[in-house]
Amino acid sequence: MSGDSAPFNLTNHFLIAMPGLDDAMFGKSVVYVCEHSARGALGLVINKPADMPLPALFEKIDLPLHRADLVGQRVFQGGPVQTERGFVLHESVVAEGQGSDESLYSSTMTIPGGLEMTTSKDVLEALSMGSGPKRVLVSLGYSAWGEGQLETELGENSWLTVVADQSLIFDTPVEQRYDRALGLLGLESWMISQQAGHA
Repeated sequence: MSGDSAPFNLTNHFLIAMPGLDDAMFGKSVVYVCEHSARGALGLVINKPADMPLPALFEKIDLPLHRADLVGQRVFQGGPVQTERGFVLHESVVAEGQGSDESLYSSTMTIPGGLEMTTSKDVLEALSMGSGPKRVLVSLGYSAWGEGQLETELGENSWLTVVADQSLIFDTPVEQRYDRALGLLGLESWMISQQAGHA
């Protein structure tokens, strides 16, 4: 493969940690990539729950949680960057009279593929009041790669990549997400060698 190959974009993809990736945060992790460009990448780990139920997070920010469907959810460890800050991954929400490219919330990244990531408190306030996006994943912290860093890690066989499947994020039990992500590639964890191969 030549060094000047065309750039690729992993926005709206999963990064699936290879078994050899021995890291407390990223070992056996599935990362949803929210943004990937020449400047770097940003994503959220979707299969590492924190030791905090969602209602406890709302209590910390002095909001009640009036969404029965969310009471049993946990907060996730989205990554090692800004771990005190909340990141809400959710399906797209558009207010009446707004264009489809305008979010309802004040600080939202629209991700090609139908999801949004919001960092402003207004999305939590909406959830608190019993409304807001139907399907959400709330995390503290995010994962980031600087310019060329993710590409280097991919070259070192640290990650597998596959187009993201929203049902894996919102409908699949946490403990099954890693194996289900591998399944999107037709793989099972026992098939993957811990060692990188060189032909």
